[in-house]
Amino acid sequence: MTTRYRTGWISDVHLGTRGSKAGVLLDFLKDVEFDTLYLVGDLIDIWALRRGIYWPQEHNDVIQKLLRKGRKGTEIIYIIGNHDEFLSAFHGHYASVTLQKNAIHETADGRRLLIMHGHELDTVVQNMGWLAHLGDIGYVLLMRCNWIVNFIRRLAGLGHWSLSAYVKAEVKNVVSFIGKFEESIVRYAKDYKVDGVLCGHIHTASVREIDGTAYYNCGDWVESCTAMVEHFDGRMELLHFDQSVEPAKNSQRESLQDQETTALTT
Repeated sequence: MTTRYRTGWISDVHLGTRGSKAGVLLDFLKDVEFDTLYLVGDLIDIWALRRGIYWPQEHNDVIQKLLRKGRKGTEIIYIIGNHDEFLSAFHGHYASVTLQKNAIHETADGRRLLIMHGHELDTVVQNMGWLAHLGDIGYVLLMRCNWIVNFIRRLAGLGHWSLSAYVKAEVKNVVSFIGKFEESIVRYAKDYKVDGVLCGHIHTASVREIDGTAYYNCGDWVESCTAMVEHFDGRMELLHFDQSVEPAKNSQRESLQDQETTALTT
């Protein structure tokens, strides 16, 4: 059964990489419809494609599915990230798709949200591009380790487990970076006189309030398989799509952080 939302946000799909959960995303997109859908950066990973072409049919299917939604009436707003930064030369309207740097979204209950990818506040990306690319290669290697670990776990009859997510949660420097990133995003958003900010980039889904400002991160489709949605009453919700089962059998989504979401919308 299809569920309709006023607005949806997905980020960091990284089509063109082996780590992209394109099949899981396809199942999600089949189950939902939106009046407006924001693609919050890094839909296509040009960094990876420059190192070598990887483009299976599922990745093409994601693009086709998004375009079909546009033809059926969904307004698609593409916020450009750092892995697809070449698109910054093409800001503008293309049929149902609009490419832009950021956006101001007004919810059904009148709150204003700044929508941005988030790499603008990442000092490594902005000031040391070579280090960002080196870190990206390291992240790819870690994701390949994920595959090996989960292959062994499946043989042992165990469920999916993310090594990369565990590393991010446990390594002190990474945790510190995420915290500082979130605070920087909120400080940046205050210049726009908004009630909240929604971004992606760091592959860490979150719903928080920081210094009186709502902070939303819609996560990614490499590790967490999460999306942010707005209901028709303006309520925001973070959805998680189960990646531990085969995409064709995946039929349930689970809501994360319900208490935090309720607190931010009341």
